[in-house]
Amino acid sequence: MLMHPLIAEFIGTAILILLGAGVVANVSLRKTYAENQSPLVLITSAWGFAVFVAVYITSKSSGAHLNPAVSIGLAVVGKFSWSLVPGYFISQTAGAMFGSWLCYLTYLDHYKATEDENTVRGTFCTAPAIRNFKNNFLTELIGTFMLVFGVLFIVGPNIEISGSEIQNFGLGSLDALPVGILVWVIGMALGGATGYAINPARDFGPRLMYQLLPRKNKKADWSYSWVPVLGPITGSVLAGMAFLALEAIA
Repeated sequence: MLMHPLIAEFIGTAILILLGAGVVANVSLRKTYAENQSPLVLITSAWGFAVFVAVYITSKSSGAHLNPAVSIGLAVVGKFSWSLVPGYFISQTAGAMFGSWLCYLTYLDHYKATEDENTVRGTFCTAPAIRNFKNNFLTELIGTFMLVFGVLFIVGPNIEISGSEIQNFGLGSLDALPVGILVWVIGMALGGATGYAINPARDFGPRLMYQLLPRKNKKADWSYSWVPVLGPITGSVLAGMAFLALEAIA
Protein backbone atom coordinates (compact mmCIF):
# COMPACT_ATOMS: atom_id res chain seq x y z
CA MET A 1 0.00 0.00 0.00
CA LEU A 2 1.37 3.42 -1.00
CA MET A 3 0.87 6.42 1.27
CA HIS A 4 1.63 10.08 0.82
CA PRO A 5 5.35 10.47 1.64
CA LEU A 6 4.76 12.88 4.53
CA ILE A 7 2.14 10.58 6.05
CA ALA A 8 4.54 7.67 5.66
CA GLU A 9 7.33 9.60 7.39
CA PHE A 10 4.95 10.48 10.23
CA ILE A 11 3.81 6.88 10.66
CA GLY A 12 7.28 5.40 10.27
CA THR A 13 8.87 7.76 12.79
CA ALA A 14 5.99 7.20 15.20
CA ILE A 15 6.53 3.44 14.98
CA LEU A 16 10.27 3.90 15.44
CA ILE A 17 9.83 5.98 18.59
CA LEU A 18 7.00 3.88 20.03
CA LEU A 19 9.09 0.73 19.85
CA GLY A 20 12.43 2.36 20.66
CA ALA A 21 11.20 4.48 23.56
CA GLY A 22 9.04 1.54 24.61
CA VAL A 23 12.02 -0.67 25.36
CA VAL A 24 13.66 2.12 27.37
CA ALA A 25 10.46 2.52 29.37
CA ASN A 26 10.21 -1.25 29.80
CA VAL A 27 13.64 -1.59 31.39
CA SER A 28 13.62 1.73 33.29
CA LEU A 29 10.21 2.34 34.82
CA ARG A 30 9.09 0.90 38.13
CA LYS A 31 7.17 -2.38 38.34
CA THR A 32 7.45 -3.48 34.68
CA TYR A 33 8.26 -7.10 33.89
CA ALA A 34 11.57 -6.07 32.32
CA GLU A 35 12.72 -3.69 35.05
CA ASN A 36 16.51 -3.92 35.55
CA GLN A 37 16.93 -6.54 32.79
CA SER A 38 20.25 -6.05 30.89
CA PRO A 39 19.25 -2.64 29.53
CA LEU A 40 22.12 -2.15 27.05
CA VAL A 41 21.46 -5.37 25.14
CA LEU A 42 17.69 -4.94 25.15
CA ILE A 43 17.73 -1.26 24.25
CA THR A 44 20.22 -1.44 21.38
CA SER A 45 18.61 -4.56 19.96
CA ALA A 46 15.10 -3.14 20.13
CA TRP A 47 16.12 0.13 18.48
CA GLY A 48 17.69 -1.81 15.64
CA PHE A 49 14.58 -3.95 15.22
CA ALA A 50 12.38 -0.83 15.49
CA VAL A 51 14.25 0.69 12.56
CA PHE A 52 13.76 -2.53 10.60
CA VAL A 53 9.99 -2.55 11.20
CA ALA A 54 9.51 1.16 10.49
CA VAL A 55 11.61 1.10 7.32
CA TYR A 56 9.89 -2.02 6.02
CA ILE A 57 6.44 -0.47 6.46
CA THR A 58 7.14 2.94 4.91
CA SER A 59 10.00 2.43 2.46
CA LYS A 60 7.87 2.20 -0.68
CA SER A 61 5.98 5.38 0.13
CA SER A 62 8.64 7.82 1.29
CA GLY A 63 12.02 6.11 1.12
CA ALA A 64 11.83 5.66 4.91
CA HIS A 65 14.23 8.37 5.98
CA LEU A 66 12.56 8.65 9.43
CA ASN A 67 15.38 10.98 10.44
CA PRO A 68 16.14 14.58 9.40
CA ALA A 69 19.83 13.72 9.38
CA VAL A 70 19.22 11.09 6.69
CA SER A 71 17.12 13.50 4.64
CA ILE A 72 19.80 16.19 4.89
CA GLY A 73 22.62 13.77 4.10
CA LEU A 74 20.82 12.59 0.98
CA ALA A 75 20.16 16.19 -0.06
CA VAL A 76 23.85 17.09 0.38
CA VAL A 77 24.88 14.44 -2.15
CA GLY A 78 22.09 15.32 -4.56
CA LYS A 79 20.05 12.18 -3.93
CA PHE A 80 17.07 13.95 -2.38
CA SER A 81 15.40 17.25 -3.22
CA TRP A 82 16.16 20.07 -0.78
CA SER A 83 12.61 21.32 -1.32
CA LEU A 84 11.27 18.17 0.34
CA VAL A 85 13.52 18.36 3.42
CA PRO A 86 11.37 20.81 5.48
CA GLY A 87 8.21 18.76 4.98
CA TYR A 88 10.02 15.55 5.90
CA PHE A 89 11.51 17.23 8.97
CA ILE A 90 8.10 18.38 10.22
CA SER A 91 6.50 14.99 9.59
CA GLN A 92 9.37 13.15 11.30
CA THR A 93 9.24 15.40 14.35
CA ALA A 94 5.45 15.15 14.63
CA GLY A 95 5.68 11.38 14.26
CA ALA A 96 8.30 11.23 17.00
CA MET A 97 6.04 13.22 19.31
CA PHE A 98 3.09 10.95 18.59
CA GLY A 99 5.14 7.78 19.06
CA SER A 100 6.45 8.96 22.42
CA TRP A 101 2.90 9.83 23.49
CA LEU A 102 1.72 6.32 22.59
CA CYS A 103 4.60 4.92 24.65
CA TYR A 104 3.51 7.10 27.56
CA LEU A 105 -0.05 5.80 27.31
CA THR A 106 1.21 2.21 27.15
CA TYR A 107 3.15 2.59 30.40
CA LEU A 108 0.92 5.16 32.08
CA ASP A 109 0.61 3.33 35.41
CA HIS A 110 4.36 2.73 35.50
CA TYR A 111 5.08 6.39 34.82
CA LYS A 112 2.87 7.19 37.78
CA ALA A 113 4.79 4.69 39.92
CA THR A 114 8.21 6.07 38.93
CA GLU A 115 9.32 8.98 41.12
CA ASP A 116 12.76 9.60 39.63
CA GLU A 117 12.11 12.28 37.03
CA ASN A 118 15.47 11.71 35.34
CA THR A 119 14.42 8.13 34.68
CA VAL A 120 11.10 9.31 33.26
CA ARG A 121 12.77 11.86 31.00
CA GLY A 122 15.20 9.19 29.83
CA THR A 123 12.32 7.26 28.26
CA PHE A 124 11.60 10.28 26.05
CA CYS A 125 14.93 11.80 25.11
CA THR A 126 18.66 11.34 25.51
CA ALA A 127 21.11 12.61 28.10
CA PRO A 128 24.89 12.32 28.40
CA ALA A 129 26.53 9.87 30.79
CA ILE A 130 29.17 12.55 31.43
CA ARG A 131 27.99 16.08 30.75
CA ASN A 132 30.54 17.77 28.49
CA PHE A 133 28.85 19.66 25.67
CA LYS A 134 31.89 19.66 23.36
CA ASN A 135 32.51 15.94 23.67
CA ASN A 136 28.80 15.10 23.69
CA PHE A 137 28.41 17.03 20.43
CA LEU A 138 31.37 15.16 18.95
CA THR A 139 29.89 11.82 20.00
CA GLU A 140 26.57 12.57 18.30
CA LEU A 141 28.42 13.84 15.23
CA ILE A 142 30.47 10.64 14.92
CA GLY A 143 27.51 8.33 15.50
CA THR A 144 25.37 10.11 12.92
CA PHE A 145 28.26 10.25 10.47
CA MET A 146 28.46 6.47 10.64
CA LEU A 147 24.69 6.15 10.19
CA VAL A 148 24.37 8.48 7.21
CA PHE A 149 27.62 7.34 5.59
CA GLY A 150 26.35 3.76 5.76
CA VAL A 151 22.90 4.71 4.48
CA LEU A 152 24.42 6.47 1.45
CA PHE A 153 25.86 3.14 0.32
CA ILE A 154 22.50 1.40 0.76
CA VAL A 155 19.90 3.77 -0.70
CA GLY A 156 18.52 3.32 -4.21
CA PRO A 157 16.90 5.70 -6.72
CA ASN A 158 13.43 6.39 -8.04
CA ILE A 159 11.02 7.08 -5.22
CA GLU A 160 7.52 7.85 -6.53
CA ILE A 161 6.11 11.06 -5.10
CA SER A 162 2.64 12.26 -6.14
CA GLY A 163 2.55 9.69 -8.93
CA SER A 164 5.69 10.95 -10.66
CA GLU A 165 8.92 9.02 -10.66
CA ILE A 166 11.77 11.31 -9.67
CA GLN A 167 15.45 10.77 -9.01
CA ASN A 168 15.23 10.98 -5.23
CA PHE A 169 16.86 8.22 -3.27
CA GLY A 170 15.53 6.29 -0.30
CA LEU A 171 15.47 2.92 1.39
CA GLY A 172 13.60 -0.04 -0.04
CA SER A 173 12.02 -2.96 1.81
CA LEU A 174 15.11 -5.10 1.27
CA ASP A 175 17.23 -2.37 2.86
CA ALA A 176 15.33 -2.51 6.15
CA LEU A 177 17.53 -5.25 7.61
CA PRO A 178 20.96 -3.75 6.86
CA VAL A 179 19.86 -0.35 8.17
CA GLY A 180 18.47 -1.97 11.31
CA ILE A 181 21.78 -3.76 11.81
CA LEU A 182 23.64 -0.49 11.24
CA VAL A 183 21.65 1.26 13.98
CA TRP A 184 22.09 -1.77 16.23
CA VAL A 185 25.88 -1.78 15.98
CA ILE A 186 26.08 2.00 16.39
CA GLY A 187 24.13 1.67 19.62
CA MET A 188 26.27 -1.19 20.89
CA ALA A 189 29.56 0.48 19.96
CA LEU A 190 28.96 4.22 20.27
CA GLY A 191 25.82 4.64 22.36
CA GLY A 192 27.28 4.61 25.85
CA ALA A 193 28.30 8.27 26.00
CA THR A 194 25.13 10.12 24.99
CA GLY A 195 22.46 7.50 24.40
CA TYR A 196 23.00 7.82 20.61
CA ALA A 197 20.17 10.06 19.49
CA ILE A 198 21.70 10.20 15.96
CA ASN A 199 18.37 11.68 14.89
CA PRO A 200 17.19 15.25 15.63
CA ALA A 201 13.50 14.31 15.43
CA ARG A 202 14.00 11.30 17.70
CA ASP A 203 15.23 13.56 20.52
CA PHE A 204 13.49 16.90 19.97
CA GLY A 205 9.98 15.53 19.33
CA PRO A 206 9.80 13.32 22.45
CA ARG A 207 11.52 15.98 24.57
CA LEU A 208 8.82 18.45 23.54
CA MET A 209 6.13 15.86 24.29
CA TYR A 210 7.64 15.29 27.73
CA GLN A 211 7.51 19.04 28.36
CA LEU A 212 3.79 19.02 27.54
CA LEU A 213 2.92 16.18 29.93
CA PRO A 214 1.04 16.99 33.16
CA ARG A 215 3.86 15.94 35.49
CA LYS A 216 5.23 17.80 38.47
CA ASN A 217 8.95 18.60 38.72
CA LYS A 218 9.58 18.12 35.00
CA LYS A 219 13.23 18.30 33.94
CA ALA A 220 13.27 18.56 30.16
CA ASP A 221 16.92 19.73 30.22
CA TRP A 222 16.57 22.16 27.31
CA SER A 223 20.13 23.39 27.93
CA TYR A 224 21.37 20.07 26.50
CA SER A 225 18.72 19.70 23.79
CA TRP A 226 20.78 21.40 21.06
CA VAL A 227 23.44 18.66 21.18
CA PRO A 228 21.27 15.79 19.81
CA VAL A 229 19.96 18.16 17.14
CA LEU A 230 23.03 20.01 15.84
CA GLY A 231 25.42 17.09 16.39
CA PRO A 232 23.47 14.75 14.07
CA ILE A 233 22.89 17.49 11.49
CA THR A 234 26.61 18.28 11.37
CA GLY A 235 27.47 14.58 11.17
CA SER A 236 25.05 14.08 8.29
CA VAL A 237 26.52 17.00 6.31
CA LEU A 238 30.07 15.72 6.85
CA ALA A 239 29.01 12.21 5.81
CA GLY A 240 27.57 13.60 2.62
CA MET A 241 30.73 15.57 1.92
CA ALA A 242 32.89 12.50 2.54
CA PHE A 243 30.71 10.43 0.22
CA LEU A 244 31.03 13.05 -2.53
CA ALA A 245 34.79 13.18 -2.06
CA LEU A 246 35.04 9.43 -2.47
CA GLU A 247 32.87 9.57 -5.58
CA ALA A 248 35.14 12.24 -7.05
CA ILE A 249 38.28 10.14 -6.69
CA ALA A 250 36.71 6.78 -7.55
